[in-house]
Amino acid sequence: MRPAAFSDQMGNYIYIACPWTPKGGGMFKVADYLIQAQDPCAIGATALRPLDTRGGGNAIYSFWILTIALIKLVRGRFSGQLAGVHVNMAERLSLFRKSAVVVLCRALRIPVVLHLHAAQLPDFYRKLPIPLRSLTRWVFSLPAICLVLGSEAHRFVTEELLVPESRVEVMINGVPEPTHDRRISGDNTVQRVLFLGNLSERKGVSDLLQALAKPGFDISRLEVTFAGGGDIAAYQATACQLGIGSFVRFAGWSNQHQVSQLMAQADVLVLPSYDEGLPLVILEALANGVAVVCTPVGEIPAVLSHDVNACFVQPGDAAGIAFGLQRVLDDATFRQTLEKNGRKLYEENFSIHRFFLSVARIHQRHFGTAGQVKTGITSTKKEVL
Repeated sequence: MRPAAFSDQMGNYIYIACPWTPKGGGMFKVADYLIQAQDPCAIGATALRPLDTRGGGNAIYSFWILTIALIKLVRGRFSGQLAGVHVNMAERLSLFRKSAVVVLCRALRIPVVLHLHAAQLPDFYRKLPIPLRSLTRWVFSLPAICLVLGSEAHRFVTEELLVPESRVEVMINGVPEPTHDRRISGDNTVQRVLFLGNLSERKGVSDLLQALAKPGFDISRLEVTFAGGGDIAAYQATACQLGIGSFVRFAGWSNQHQVSQLMAQADVLVLPSYDEGLPLVILEALANGVAVVCTPVGEIPAVLSHDVNACFVQPGDAAGIAFGLQRVLDDATFRQTLEKNGRKLYEENFSIHRFFLSVARIHQRHFGTAGQVKTGITSTKKEVL
């Protein structure tokens, strides 16, 4: 269940700006987790409210949603209740939509925290015409602070976008505790592998399908679930062509409750991406005590260690993916080591409580708010509030 909504009469509020739709991907999930985690009973707390900047329609329709968002900013400014805006930004059209939000906030003297989630923004930025690159650097000069996921993003923002280091801070995302009890390892003859994310070549879906079809890969007890949107029909056809359609299923896009169920049943999460930031799905796997097989791209190798809390495979290496996945499935001791160490890492670094309090401190510092002193999540096995 979600927390009780904060009414318009409850005082100051902070907008969390992002696409308020599953099309927002991990960026939407981060924002949604923050909204869910706030405590509606915290006295004097400044409420977090969603500000949809994209909607669920096509790109043209998104600009109508953006216009509505900009109008809400004007209303919030002149009501005196809008304390600040936490802008979540990615690449492509997200860059331009969020830039409009940042620029209007600057004109209205609304303080902004810019939260950068994009793994692909550096490449996108470098391909922009020189005038748009200059405009992008100017937009990044406006927020009070820029939050990034790790050292690679920090380097890009400071060295290429020229944001002073004093206004850049690394912010590690967090995810909620599991809401479903994990099945006991070995209590079922079936071995369950889970891929969770948008089905695309960037995520290595074809490589994973090729890995599952490798000669000698043990499929006798295997069940593989691909959960996520994208060109599902094309990947289903590929699975059939490779002769693995009997144990591979495509669940489609899955909501938070469905993802929790899938995680609770999984033996291994596999994510053979070519580029990433720090995927929430990996943090969710750590929270659930699920062994992780992934590629060491983006910020992943900065937080995970090979053979300690993850098994690294190389992007595009179908044989290597098959080997790493088979190793984790076959070696129960190794798998349990990854599960235990991954869960410990989650508790130390990626809990929603730690993440929420870190964001609240940023808001207090830059928005001058009372902030949220506690979250609405108090139990490790409680339904997300």
